[in-house]
Amino acid sequence: MIRTPDLSRRTLALGLAAAPFAGLLAAGPAAAALPAADQALVNKAVAYLEGLTQAKGTFVQTDPRGVTTQGEIFLKRPGKARFAYAAPSGLLVVSDGSLVSVANSKLKTFESYPLGATPLSLFLAKQIRLDRGVQVTRVNRLADGFSITARDGKKEAEGQITLTFSDAPMQLVGWTITDPQGQGTRVRLTRLEKVSSLDDSLFVLKDPRNLRPGRARM
Repeated sequence: MIRTPDLSRRTLALGLAAAPFAGLLAAGPAAAALPAADQALVNKAVAYLEGLTQAKGTFVQTDPRGVTTQGEIFLKRPGKARFAYAAPSGLLVVSDGSLVSVANSKLKTFESYPLGATPLSLFLAKQIRLDRGVQVTRVNRLADGFSITARDGKKEAEGQITLTFSDAPMQLVGWTITDPQGQGTRVRLTRLEKVSSLDDSLFVLKDPRNLRPGRARM
């Protein structure tokens, strides 16, 4: 397995290589109670995310250096997602419900991570819990929506994720992963719409290095 700074940086926004969020949804002590108004927004976000069973759209990602990439996103909850980065990125990121796989055609690399060890699991889980093992550190009201910042309650120094929602309509509009050094990588959803009957083949990604000529393709 080859790890490169570029690969880690590009995938950070999706939380795919971000060990700081391992066990984000794991069982643990409940976080301190939020003010009632903040808790109402958290409950609203959870209800929305659990109702977002299938969706597709487009995104723009900005890394800590200010470099932007874009692509298409497909979601099929629980557990499945596909981020197809536009050229010249060379990245394809797929969650099949248990593993998140990252293929880089330019670098000819392929890596896999347990879905539960990534912040991506925060909004792909069948049951979304923001009151167990997760510490909601801030709820911000914005001009046209709100944001929720959370971190692993057991690993306070290891980064955080901020989910941003619009009010009218109620919609996830993006997220930011902030690493332990305070460097943030942002994903902005430029379009996200509910759909039905997404093909399961979208959420399958095999290691291309194992698909050599003459070998069976399963």
